[in-house]
Amino acid sequence: MNAFQRFIMNPGALTGTLTGTLVGALLAGCAVGPDYRAPQADAPAQWRTTQAASASTPATLADDPADLQRWWTRLNDPLLDALVREAVAGNLDVATATARVLEARAVLRQAGGALYPSLNATGGFTRSGAGSSAVTTGSTGSATSTTTGTLGSSGPTNLFQAGFDASWEIDIFGANRRALEAARDSYDAAQWDRRTALLTLIGDVTTRYVQARGYQARLALARETAISQQETARLTRVRYQAGATSGLDAANAAGEAQSTLATIPALEASYAQTVHSLAVLTGRTPDALIERMEAPANATPPVPAPALPVARGVPADTLLARPDVRAAERRYAQYTARVGQAEAARYPRVTLTGSLSTSGTQFGDLARHSSIGWSIGPSVTIPLFDAGRLKAAVDIADAQREQYLIAYRSAVLTALTDVENASVSLSRETERTQSLQLSADAYGEAAKLAHARYESGSTGFLDVLTADRSLYSAQDTLIQSRVSVTTDYIALNKALGGGWDGDADTLTR
Repeated sequence: MNAFQRFIMNPGALTGTLTGTLVGALLAGCAVGPDYRAPQADAPAQWRTTQAASASTPATLADDPADLQRWWTRLNDPLLDALVREAVAGNLDVATATARVLEARAVLRQAGGALYPSLNATGGFTRSGAGSSAVTTGSTGSATSTTTGTLGSSGPTNLFQAGFDASWEIDIFGANRRALEAARDSYDAAQWDRRTALLTLIGDVTTRYVQARGYQARLALARETAISQQETARLTRVRYQAGATSGLDAANAAGEAQSTLATIPALEASYAQTVHSLAVLTGRTPDALIERMEAPANATPPVPAPALPVARGVPADTLLARPDVRAAERRYAQYTARVGQAEAARYPRVTLTGSLSTSGTQFGDLARHSSIGWSIGPSVTIPLFDAGRLKAAVDIADAQREQYLIAYRSAVLTALTDVENASVSLSRETERTQSLQLSADAYGEAAKLAHARYESGSTGFLDVLTADRSLYSAQDTLIQSRVSVTTDYIALNKALGGGWDGDADTLTR
């Protein structure tokens, strides 16, 4: 049974027990509620995903310390670097996250102010006076006499007043200190949320840019293939008119060319939508980047390719670098402090108040011939009965704390899963790209042989048709695989916690 509970059962012990408890707590600077202890993350010592490098398949992953600073610059694309800088400066989600950081900073200052006394100045002016009253006397016989006089008549008077009121809640049980802890943790979490927004933004900008370059490469391939197929169809039609081939070959050639042409509108739509999305990420209107992204004549920009292998470090380092994990840990700390804040509300509150006032009939008298009054003394507020509301508030805060502990553990698992998934995707897609390159090379040779044999009359047009179709499909799939390799590289760097570390992290307000 603590001192407060003994007081409730024995009110006569107020002078000795309560006073001793309050003074002792004040000197010790105690704060009720649980003290924060960082949760232990259940992380493995090494990453599970590995790759056995061979002569034909170079390593794509390494367990060296991760280099996450400006990882997108290793794609060696100046326009991409410029777009990332513009997006960091103009993106609306980042601007919103920045505003939340500023809000959290103001809340932190507000919570810190509660630890100090407050002082208010007061002043007033009153002008007053007494009114007049009329008295009438009556008659004798037929004569009437009336007399009017003034009783209690006086002039108006002025009263000037000024003073100071001060109060200070002595934070004996740490309610205000716990509130300050919670505000500080909330500010830290807001900063990590902002870094999460930056990480997500850079990943999205880089991904959209790579996808747009991929669509441009696929469009260039489709147009080039369609032109070649149209020329083949023209030559086949000429040969048909000369009686050197059948109408079936001419029809098949024309149909294959039109089939390739039919893929172009869908690719153009996907490209336009991707560029529109990229422009919005930079904080501009959807059509703002159309001209900058257009490929120059006869020179299709290549799909950015990453430098391999990618260093991943160890899982413990990733958990320190991931801003979403750090934000979840700070929110757990914030709600741990709120448990103490709710617990402190169940204990007595001691407030020291004081006032100083002066009054006079003239303004100048306030400093010379005034009437001065003052008061000072403590006041104690003791919760005696609240039907369990304060205890319920503690239970609510404790349940919220438990939820944020679970959220932290979930964020840890998500971070580990993201790295493992991105690692295996990058490793396997790199292998697939190499196989697709060999396939495209082989189909290219097959197409050359088929055309040569067809021209010499050694084979039918069906072999040419099949070879051209297979070559186009292999080349188109190869481009898509190269895009996937780069997007997997982007996903891995995002999963490792790589983000912006430039001037945009400095808040000037």
